[in-house]
Amino acid sequence: MCGLSGEIRFDDAYADTLAVARMTDAMAPRGPDASGLFQQSRCAFGHRRLKIIDLTEKAQQPLIDPDLGLTIAFNGCIYNYKSLRAELREKGYRFFSAGDTEVVLKAFHAWGPDCVKRLNGMFAFAIFERDTGRLTLARDRLGIKPLYLAENGRRLRFASTLPALLAAGDTDTDIDPVGLNHYMSFHAVVPAPFTVLKGVRKLPPATYAEFEADGTRTDTTYWSVDFTRPAEDLELPAEEWCDQVYDALALSIERRLEADVDVGVLLSGGVDSSLVVGMLARAGKTPLRTFSVGFEDAGGEEGNEFRYSDIIAREFGTEHYKIHVGAKRLMDLLPDTIEAMSEPMVSHDAVGFYALSQEVSRHVKVVQSGQGADEIFGGYSWYPPLMDSNDAAGDYARVFRDRDFDDYRKAVSPRYHTGRDESMAFIDGHFARPGADRAVDKALRIDSTIMLVDDPVKRVDNMTMAWGLEARVPFLDHELVELAARVPPEHKVRGGGKGVLKDVARRVVPAEVIDRPKGYFPVPALKYIDGPYLEMVRDTLTSKAARDRGLFQEDYLNTLFDNPKDHITPLKGSKLWQVALMETWLQTHGV
Repeated sequence: MCGLSGEIRFDDAYADTLAVARMTDAMAPRGPDASGLFQQSRCAFGHRRLKIIDLTEKAQQPLIDPDLGLTIAFNGCIYNYKSLRAELREKGYRFFSAGDTEVVLKAFHAWGPDCVKRLNGMFAFAIFERDTGRLTLARDRLGIKPLYLAENGRRLRFASTLPALLAAGDTDTDIDPVGLNHYMSFHAVVPAPFTVLKGVRKLPPATYAEFEADGTRTDTTYWSVDFTRPAEDLELPAEEWCDQVYDALALSIERRLEADVDVGVLLSGGVDSSLVVGMLARAGKTPLRTFSVGFEDAGGEEGNEFRYSDIIAREFGTEHYKIHVGAKRLMDLLPDTIEAMSEPMVSHDAVGFYALSQEVSRHVKVVQSGQGADEIFGGYSWYPPLMDSNDAAGDYARVFRDRDFDDYRKAVSPRYHTGRDESMAFIDGHFARPGADRAVDKALRIDSTIMLVDDPVKRVDNMTMAWGLEARVPFLDHELVELAARVPPEHKVRGGGKGVLKDVARRVVPAEVIDRPKGYFPVPALKYIDGPYLEMVRDTLTSKAARDRGLFQEDYLNTLFDNPKDHITPLKGSKLWQVALMETWLQTHGV
């Protein structure tokens, strides 16, 4: 888990090593253990390293193999790298390191860019071919590892974070109206390739892009998940699905223990993280360190779920750490949390993950996390009603979107309108794609391949990496995701959601953690904005920078200021916090 950056020129000029160095320095928290730079005429790479596998200097990056004529900058972890290394050795390859980066490099030489299909893990990488001048960029199937691009025709820059590209300079920072519409309407999810800035794009998940020496670009989507099922899948009993999911999840959790350092668990007290803890304990993982975070109550809403995480910690005898974030510390942490965001992230729990990661990084360098289970196994409240929907896209949008098009036009200055509801058009188009016939399957597909990537997964990556902490997500093993897609939705949505996963959990964890109301990672103070938080957002949104930008309409802001608690989204977020977070993020990053 690291940060990578680079530049390649298409006009025969030398790559700007100073710009690459600035990008690399901007990502120092992602890789506090080492740094490196590489340049060869028109191409330059930078890298910040977090030492997890092969702690020696032999695995230093950028990693160069002069015999093969290849250079790589890699971010992530390949869990099956040992078996791939054995296979490559049989083909005659020799290795000078014991890490996974060199395995990716030699897999690329052996099998070309399609080597990504053999990788089990989370990854983003750049590989430069000395002899052809070709650059290949790739991203893992579920988009766990980020990769941002800034292209201007003469050159391409890329980095693991958007702020790193801004640090390089010469990036178009005008607001992208399409990205803005997604942010304001699609629960702050801005699907790839868009961001909220015109000059920055994202490489989509499950994609590799090849750039020839003249700048010609070819993108290849190498994986997708299929929600259609053969008849035999529809006839399998619940117990059989439970067996298959149990085995696949156990394998996924075991894979994510691959490290030369200790691995802990982020324990929220919900079913998902509790199941990870239980399976690790059953597999004999010791010592097992678990970490939970809680906040002060606000608006009549409880700010922690310690009573549930305590049950799991006692049941499995973990070395448990509880972090309580008071109101003052929450306020103090917000600026640094927003600075750690590669893109504006409206979800209240970002500050929670930031605070938790700060504490956890003092004890371990790697954690497993329960993110992804709701999207993969049908845990959200909007899935059961979609079982009988005759208007899949419309019913989904009414529950998930933060505002309709009329509200969007009232909120955003007309100069940022495109003339259509971009996020609704995206939902309609995604739901119309083949590969998912039922309404609930269409919703599960968009959530697991779009929403998950640019909300929960991105949030966890950004907040953990801000403290040099690697987060691994066993529910997003692509083989488990493919299996979950085959499970008929009836088995997923029953029992209030995640029915089949709860069947698995009953074999492992105490019932009182399973049979409880669904919880979230609550940060009530950012939902029921009042007192110093209201003063803070008012100051931001009425500042000279905000007025000069003119992103939001004054009448709309005044309506939100008057009574923020009256303006809550269908997913129970604050509309005021959403607009304030956008403006604060732009100011924080000098946009």
